[in-house]
Amino acid sequence: MIIGNGPVITNDPANPFVDCGAVRVDGTVVTAVGPLEAVRAAHPHEDFHDVAGRVIMPGLINAHTHAYSHYARGMGVSNPTRDFVEILENLWWRLDRLLTLEDVEINTTTTFIECIRNGVTTVFDHHSSPHAVAGSLQRQAEAARRLGIRASLCYETSDRDGEAVFRQALAENVEFMKAMNTADQDMVKGLFGVHASFTMSQASLEACVEAAQGIRGGFHVHTAEGPGDEPDSVAKYGTRILERFHDLGMLGPESIAVHCVHATDEELDILKETDTTMVHNPHSNMGNAVGAAPVVEALGKGIRCGLGTDAYTADMFASASVAKILQSHRLADPTVGFGQALEMLLGNNPKIAAKHFARPLGVLTPGGYADLITLNYDPITPLTAGSTGGHILFGMSGSMVNDALVNGSWVMRDRAITTLDEAEVHARSRAAAPRIWAQM
Repeated sequence: MIIGNGPVITNDPANPFVDCGAVRVDGTVVTAVGPLEAVRAAHPHEDFHDVAGRVIMPGLINAHTHAYSHYARGMGVSNPTRDFVEILENLWWRLDRLLTLEDVEINTTTTFIECIRNGVTTVFDHHSSPHAVAGSLQRQAEAARRLGIRASLCYETSDRDGEAVFRQALAENVEFMKAMNTADQDMVKGLFGVHASFTMSQASLEACVEAAQGIRGGFHVHTAEGPGDEPDSVAKYGTRILERFHDLGMLGPESIAVHCVHATDEELDILKETDTTMVHNPHSNMGNAVGAAPVVEALGKGIRCGLGTDAYTADMFASASVAKILQSHRLADPTVGFGQALEMLLGNNPKIAAKHFARPLGVLTPGGYADLITLNYDPITPLTAGSTGGHILFGMSGSMVNDALVNGSWVMRDRAITTLDEAEVHARSRAAAPRIWAQM
């Protein structure tokens, strides 16, 4: 089919923008991007989907979020949450212990629907349900496949719920990675999830590294997020967090170090030397009052620093906009942040996806996956190859997404999810949440 008759933002440096363009899709792959008339003339018998002037662009990628947290929306928490540790103990660790496998399926589905609605077609999720570990990643995978979203999934291994739960989490990651990281499918992949340095003993981390040997896929771990993380590592192990991970062999091109708010310049050098991904989550860092990550410095070193939401929002346009503002504020320099936000969202998130999926994502180019979105965006100033960045950061939002195509199949048309009954899923979530709220 051909999808066209609107401006095309390709995110392909070789062909960045087509004023009135079209994208040809063959099966799951993009085969042509160019002017509407030329693409249609070359393929006169193709089905044509007229976007009627809407913006066409690649599906967005969220490099870090937590679907398990969705029941928290609207929930009141009476216990004090005066710092980051209390936020974890009184909110997220209380919530995740209450989840059943059915809750995992519900939360994953509602979260991923919201991702699609905001133009996110690939999501990297970090899951936790300590009293429903076994089979939880498969439940997530089933939810992703049913909806039609592309996903990388992992289980949050930790010592905080005891040895038995730790062993279950280790096994869940290993078995899921073995099952998913194969060449026969490219919709759902697995990583080895680890919560954070301060909730993992040396013996536990060593057990994870040993279990992951010979299995494709790296580690997905929160890194130097709160102000107490680094002092804890130094006090217990005589080394800073990224040095600890490096010494254990956890870092590398397929591993993701999330946050890195309190990473030193020397630790950033370790990320660069090991070609490890860093993911910035500006809403979360500000909301949890943990600080602002050294994003400008990391990107300056050539680190593959991408962008996530940490479940604070599903809107990657909003995450990029806030990322710009936060770096300008952090450095008291209005000249920084704009280019870095675009580099994370449009440059590095596709590079992160390329470490885990077989074909290009986050770009509309021949040979790349047919993952694209259209937006009801009527620009009030010219939309050109040179102005797309400003429109993306300061004009567009997830609420403008009208259609979403994933792997060559429509998942949303005219704001309606096509693959499942969204109202039924939301009703199930509303019915299940009060049980969780009552126990919080």
